Amino acid sequence: MTYIGRFAPSPTGPLHRGSVVAAAASYLDARAHDGRWQLRIEDLDTGRCDPDVARTMINTLAQLGMQADEPVYWQSRRQSTYQQAFQSLSAAGLVYGCACTRAQVRRHAPRPGVYAGTCRSGLSDGRVARCSRVRIDQLEDRFIDRLAGPQHSLQGRDYGDPVVLRADGSYAYVLAGAVDDAECGITDVVRGDDLLPTTATQRCLLTLLGLPTPRYAHVPVVRGADGRKLSKQNHAPAIDPMQPIETIRAAFRALGLPETITAAREAKTLPELWQAGVIAWRERLSQLNSHRS
Repeated sequence: MTYIGRFAPSPTGPLHRGSVVAAAASYLDARAHDGRWQLRIEDLDTGRCDPDVARTMINTLAQLGMQADEPVYWQSRRQSTYQQAFQSLSAAGLVYGCACTRAQVRRHAPRPGVYAGTCRSGLSDGRVARCSRVRIDQLEDRFIDRLAGPQHSLQGRDYGDPVVLRADGSYAYVLAGAVDDAECGITDVVRGDDLLPTTATQRCLLTLLGLPTPRYAHVPVVRGADGRKLSKQNHAPAIDPMQPIETIRAAFRALGLPETITAAREAKTLPELWQAGVIAWRERLSQLNSHRS
């Protein structure tokens, strides 16, 4: 089976150090497996996403030596695909309306981000649905994360019924991302470990849709001096694409790749640096596999 990986940024702000590290991890993994690498622009939230930012992201990644092997995928152009998946879930009787506000969801959540199922039995007292959720009755989910190791999640504790159609009429990431991974033939998802808690939900949703499930590998997210994850919401500064070698070296350090590799320290060009990074990434994977065998 041919390895196919992807990087899927949301164009709500310029690339920062944390997003470059996530992109580099997915790119290294694809190259280490002699696979293909896709770039997906997750621009479903038209109110926050900016096409100009998306184009800048694509150009910046190319300047950093990360060029997609296929044309860029734009989620905003795939609405009919998500609609078909939504209709399939609806026809199976798995979709229901939810009237809960975000504050109500937080108040009743057994754990942060886990929906308590308040509207599962239907709406009453004149409440009007704000969004649509899909019913997930799968009691548990288990998988081996290629980097983070064994994962075990329980329904009602670690995941609940996710929103699939938002209040503004747009399809939610959990549905769009799962459908895209399956339809684009993604075999491996490499991303930040802040998304690890959502993985069980996506896996369950793929099972409901009868779609294949990719392998997952989650890398530690980059944090600022205050301990918070670097993000656009936290006003992380944009990276300088005019310093590509320095930027990629910093990404390799954040990923814990050996800085003692002579080729990496002496690399004068991006291709040389990426070649050294791929060698280091392969060594890391080999060490992980030897520890687990």
